Amino acid sequence: MTVAGVFFCVANVIAFLAFMLDKLFAKWERRRVPEYVLLLLGLCGGATGGYIAMRLFRHKTRKPLFFILMPLMMVAEIGLYFWM
Repeated sequence: MTVAGVFFCVANVIAFLAFMLDKLFAKWERRRVPEYVLLLLGLCGGATGGYIAMRLFRHKTRKPLFFILMPLMMVAEIGLYFWM
């Protein structure tokens, strides 16, 4: 596996876990993960993990910023990976 592959795998796992924790914190009425952090994780290579977590946990699916940007970032991330 290449360095880029490892980077994208780690970034996607971190983004997935951040979305999962935010959903759990919302249920538990605890302090949440800020939206800008979730979007930044997607922008930094974790869009696929974030998008999978959005769909799996039904979290942030009604917010236009997320249901528009995350798939776009995911396509860009996949394209960047194959370009590298």
